[in-house]
Amino acid sequence: MPRLMQALVARIVAALPDAVVATVSRDVIEVAFTATTEDALALVIAICRTACVTPVQIDNFSCVPKLVAAGAIGSVHGDSTLLIERAEAALEEAELAAAVPAAIMPGAVDEGLVAEVEHALDRGEMVLHYQPKVHIRRQAIDCVEALVRWAHPERGLVLPGEFLPAAERAQRMERLTLWTITQAISDQRALRALGQDVRIFINMSGHLLADAEFVRLACAAITAAPDARLGFEVTETSVIRDPAGAIAHLREFDRIGVRISIDDYGAGLSSLAYLKQLPACELKIDKLFITQLTSSNRDPLIVRSTIDLAHALDMEVVAEGVETQAALALLSVMGCDMAQGYFISPPLALAPLAVFLAAEQHRQATQDVRGSFTRRAAGWKRG
Repeated sequence: MPRLMQALVARIVAALPDAVVATVSRDVIEVAFTATTEDALALVIAICRTACVTPVQIDNFSCVPKLVAAGAIGSVHGDSTLLIERAEAALEEAELAAAVPAAIMPGAVDEGLVAEVEHALDRGEMVLHYQPKVHIRRQAIDCVEALVRWAHPERGLVLPGEFLPAAERAQRMERLTLWTITQAISDQRALRALGQDVRIFINMSGHLLADAEFVRLACAAITAAPDARLGFEVTETSVIRDPAGAIAHLREFDRIGVRISIDDYGAGLSSLAYLKQLPACELKIDKLFITQLTSSNRDPLIVRSTIDLAHALDMEVVAEGVETQAALALLSVMGCDMAQGYFISPPLALAPLAVFLAAEQHRQATQDVRGSFTRRAAGWKRG
């Protein structure tokens, strides 16, 4: 990936010699430029697409990059941080659009698929699976993340990537999210009856944070269940759309006992201005930085500085995408609080989750993590 990104940056620099081009994350390139016409943004995006359309040769492999491009334009005397945040929000919208099946015209909504999702809710075909988050130091599981699945009568278990983008694009996530809240509370009670009391975190769509009616209904469902212990995972880009409204609604959730987690931190251009305003108690480092933690020179430094920042803001840190014992061991040395990923457990249906928790199977992954990575830890500390 680094060599591919270097090649793409070189192409864009050659195509736009007056622009400032830089890699800002593992798969995001930022292009900054000054123009005198309002249609300059569309022209620059078109130039970037053209520059990146041909295959990139790396050693004996030919790579065809898939480019998603978006941006924002503003006054040269304006707030550059706000401009970056608007560009990031536009990029997220473009990524959602790119996830729509190829048969759907750009800008269109797959109403048929959205209607199928609605019918699936009517027929009781949606189910929740849960992926545990293990507390590294205490070797305990206090919370899990709820992940929706579609138990399709003909196609079997359908993963969310095949239907959620369409619902997101159509802004029809309200009913599915309210169902998730209600089902999570029900599943939580079933687990509690078996002696397992864990907080359940639910992913929150960005446009719902700005929907006052949804917030009212969600709060009503939660307060109607005094024993509910829930959390909401939100991304910073979902706050950027309507900062004042989103922050006010998050504080309302916080007031009724819902814990707020900042999801996918580091995947985009994260803003400290918003980070310090959010009533969050948890920050999740994006898996992009975790999957190559033990083979990269820069990722450990980024992860360690993020952990220190979060702790300074009184937040616990979750590393998602933990797939090896070596990564878990290094995270332990860095002071990361929790880990989530296939090395600990894949997402589980309710019954297997109850067995997993009762048998404390996570201890097989977390035992002796500190001692297994001493040499590597010493290496990154020296820089």
